[in-house]
Amino acid sequence: FQASRAASLLPQLLLRRRPASAGAFALLARPASSASGGLPPLTTEIHPGIKRGAFSQLTDADVSAFEAIVGGDHVIKDADEVLSYNIDWLRICRGQGQLVLRPKTTEEVSAIVRHCNKRRLAVVPQGGNTGLVGGSVPLFDEIVISTSRMNSLLSIDPVSGVLVAEAGCVLEQLDREAASQGLMMPLDLGAKGSCQIGGNLATNAGGLRLLRYGSLRGTTLGLEAVLPTGQVLDCLTTLRKDNTGYDIKQLLIGSEGTLGIITKAAILCPARPKSVQLAFLGLDSFQAVLDTYRLARRSLGEILSAFEFIDSESMRAVKQNLGLSCPLGEHSFYVLAETSGSNETHDREKLDGFIESVMSMDGCATDGTVAQDAGQFAHLWSLRERIVESLLVDGYEYKYDVSLPLADIYRLVEHMRTRLDGRVIRTAGYGHLGDGNLHLNFTTPKFDAKVLELIEPHVFDWVRDRRGSVSAEHGLGLKKSQYIRHSKADFAVRVMAEVKRLLDPNGIMNPYKVLPDE
Repeated sequence: FQASRAASLLPQLLLRRRPASAGAFALLARPASSASGGLPPLTTEIHPGIKRGAFSQLTDADVSAFEAIVGGDHVIKDADEVLSYNIDWLRICRGQGQLVLRPKTTEEVSAIVRHCNKRRLAVVPQGGNTGLVGGSVPLFDEIVISTSRMNSLLSIDPVSGVLVAEAGCVLEQLDREAASQGLMMPLDLGAKGSCQIGGNLATNAGGLRLLRYGSLRGTTLGLEAVLPTGQVLDCLTTLRKDNTGYDIKQLLIGSEGTLGIITKAAILCPARPKSVQLAFLGLDSFQAVLDTYRLARRSLGEILSAFEFIDSESMRAVKQNLGLSCPLGEHSFYVLAETSGSNETHDREKLDGFIESVMSMDGCATDGTVAQDAGQFAHLWSLRERIVESLLVDGYEYKYDVSLPLADIYRLVEHMRTRLDGRVIRTAGYGHLGDGNLHLNFTTPKFDAKVLELIEPHVFDWVRDRRGSVSAEHGLGLKKSQYIRHSKADFAVRVMAEVKRLLDPNGIMNPYKVLPDE
């Protein structure tokens, strides 16, 4: 084993943990280009069957009304500037929006939405625009409402651990503020340096810490949101216990901006760990990955904070396309096992015991290393977090985010690799093993309709037949909305549609997303 003991890693490591994220998301600043050159195709060209809804056309009078609300400097009309709001980070969706509004307050958001609802102008809420299913960009000419200027941290209570912030606060910045009070955000994503808490809540983002801290549905205490009519819904409680009536905030969490625009949130933050350790293991079968996870749960117990797996094709992509180095030799799979606790001696003893056990078991890990300092810690995590970026270098990426029973997770990768043999550059699988979440990816030099036909709906059918979910954490957005019934019963979908009609009678809020076009 390359290292027998993890060095002391200060809590500040969790602030430095993702130095690669800024580089990974630097592409956000230049969305007009794609790996194959030029602009990505219009989304309407890829999905010609979707027709524009019966919405009004934007007029000069509308623009003047918006300028009166937010000020002329915060109404973006220039086509070149608007373009970056029309293209998603993966550069596979390009809308035709003509206007971007950047409100500063809840009152401004309310006034904008009230005007749009009255005029039947469709809108798209947008945070950091790091979504991966086309949910945060226009399809046709919807007006983009950006929350980027709503970026104030309102309060942190170091005793209760409750943080209250506006929707446009960047996740990494909130984590830094929480650290100053000995706390941490319960959510951790590769897009941490760009994504906003409002978008995280709207998509119910999962991420790397869900294994330890659970989902945002459990850690979000309260919300404020502007509904599609322009009314402000104030559920911004900071209480951990409030058993009065329906928990309406849960409708907004995971609604992907189709039921309203989240403007403020109260989040329960756990104490920041004093000891953080990271082991990186090489394994030669997926069964070995499963056995190692089982052992990790038993040996590391309450301090296990992340358990990620990476297959050889994903590792090959980060090495070939980004020039990153892997400290281990060639293996079929790799695992990142992270622990977070309050007692370094206790945690190191547990990790050492786990490593000794996993290395001595037949058919488990055959190689490994432990981060010795902050640089190694960050580098090992970058091998996992920069996979998406590395795959984009191939050209066009077909990305799928599914939940499956653990035994079936990698069978899907193997099945699709055989199905697409010779038609794609690579088929890669990685993800959050601790919550059964697979990120399945295929790449081609440029968009290929025939490849897409081989993938969809076949991959969704495969997941449905094993009672999985077609969206584990990315949401449905535009790309998966027609497949919601693969994971939800027909009556449940009809109830969702009724809720949508009740809250958004004119259908202006992020149309064409989440619910299928009936």
